[in-house]
Amino acid sequence: MTFDLLMAAIGAAGAPDRLNPVKLFLDADIVVQVVMVGLLLSSVWTWMIIISFSLRMGGVRRRSDAYEEDFWDAPNFEAFQKERGRANVPLGKVAGEGLAEWRRNAGMKSVDPEGARQRIGMAMNSTVAEEADKLADRLNFLATVGSVAPFVGLFGTVWGIMNSFFQIGQQQNSSLAVVAPGISEALFATAIGLFAAIPAVIAYNRFSHRVNAFEARMQRFADRFLSALTRQLEQG
Repeated sequence: MTFDLLMAAIGAAGAPDRLNPVKLFLDADIVVQVVMVGLLLSSVWTWMIIISFSLRMGGVRRRSDAYEEDFWDAPNFEAFQKERGRANVPLGKVAGEGLAEWRRNAGMKSVDPEGARQRIGMAMNSTVAEEADKLADRLNFLATVGSVAPFVGLFGTVWGIMNSFFQIGQQQNSSLAVVAPGISEALFATAIGLFAAIPAVIAYNRFSHRVNAFEARMQRFADRFLSALTRQLEQG
């Protein structure tokens, strides 16, 4: 009986066969519309970051593979660095910083191998951290959207429901035909919030893992190169 009354009320309101997102947006309260626009812009920016980061990370990986393979085969690290060091490769910057510190220590009158090892290691570790920060620069926005967007959408939903109840009071009519459209528009804000948040969270977790993995790769490269440089200092 109750279900029949609900269906009759919906039919009396002339409800469409399916939801129309554009109509839901246009019929929503101005506050809810502002929330929806903000969330949609955040979603567009999120996808731009996802696409650009994927392309950037793929290019960095390919250049690093080629650089590292040739680097360890080079007979002379300094000559190789002069030839390939200007390329935009994070590993090249780590190697360049290590070689610069190595030359400064090699030019000293009295070389302390342990002190030189620590200084060279600190120089390369600092570059590793700097390059990792550059790669992860835009990921904070994904984390922000993933954590905040559902609550922003919920704010729009709460505001829309409050407005629907206000209309009930104004019209002194509590029928479903009065309250249902406003509630639908309000819930649409939460749906957009989730639409923005879900890919942001997935992308942030995935990309953070890739940045951490590449940082670990740079650290292994730095450790291996540090061993090679300190051997040369001890022999020299």
